[in-house]
Amino acid sequence: MNLKVKKTTVPDLGFSNHMAREVLDGLLQTPKRILPKYFYDQIGSALFDTITKLDEYYIPRVEQEIFEQYKNQMCEEIGASRTIVEPGAGSCEKVKWLLPELEPANYVPMDISGSHLRQNAANLRRDYPDLNVAPLVFDHTNGLDLDQSLPGRDCIFFYPGSSIGNFEPETVVGFLRKLRLSMGSEGGLLIGVDTKKRNDILHAAYNDRKGVTAAFNINVLNHLNELFEGNLNPEAFEHLAFYNEEHGRIEMHLRCIEDHTAILAGMRVDFRAGEWVNTEYSYKYHPDEFSDLARRAGLHMKRLWQDESKHFSVMYFTPLINDVTDSF
Repeated sequence: MNLKVKKTTVPDLGFSNHMAREVLDGLLQTPKRILPKYFYDQIGSALFDTITKLDEYYIPRVEQEIFEQYKNQMCEEIGASRTIVEPGAGSCEKVKWLLPELEPANYVPMDISGSHLRQNAANLRRDYPDLNVAPLVFDHTNGLDLDQSLPGRDCIFFYPGSSIGNFEPETVVGFLRKLRLSMGSEGGLLIGVDTKKRNDILHAAYNDRKGVTAAFNINVLNHLNELFEGNLNPEAFEHLAFYNEEHGRIEMHLRCIEDHTAILAGMRVDFRAGEWVNTEYSYKYHPDEFSDLARRAGLHMKRLWQDESKHFSVMYFTPLINDVTDSF
């Protein structure tokens, strides 16, 4: 079922903080929404690292198997001495799947959680002392104006883990277009994309027995409280996640269990018992579906690698020949 979004305009309360207005806009609309990038404070980042090790969460395990099997082919496509840019790098662990064979000239990890990123970048420098690691505390979901930040041109974007699934399909096209415009004519994109599969497999991945995903979901409220001097009550919400087959996506929500009012960044936010607050969509794509979106953004799928069960895809895209970059 599609719900019509009703928005309440946030008055001008003197906030210079873009994030505060962004969060309040989401919480004052109907249905309420919190963008998934706010999961990732230090605690949230650590919880997500734990999620990636859970038995039910197949994505990193299957993706790593693909990299281990086809790493040499991937490195051959990319070429040596390239600048590798990883938006949302988090723990910086996945780039190690390509090292040392890839031999990049530069590695630029980006993440919204600065302390987590800097620590992991330092660990990577220790393990690979010959690699130039240049971390950027950066919210890649708000744009990619990177000309002044990236060493060299024709960079390779590395976007593993199916993070692209958090974007609405139309937003995917816009995001990929920004990558296309930033990568140069000889650049590329190596990306992980989760596939459509049985409902029970998907459901278990987002409803683990240990409750780590539930803790990760609810912790977003603690992060917002810290950012915006709020008093959102995590105990007034429960975790809810399910697969929406009609839209081809996992939906993750916080379900309110009692009527209450909270203050965030000086604004009153009312919650009703039974109300859902959306925190994440995770879209799943057949390879041809995702390739069609990428083509609209000016990218051509050059290679596709999948596991035997086709539970996950790793794709390598290059700029389309004769792409009109200002036509989007």
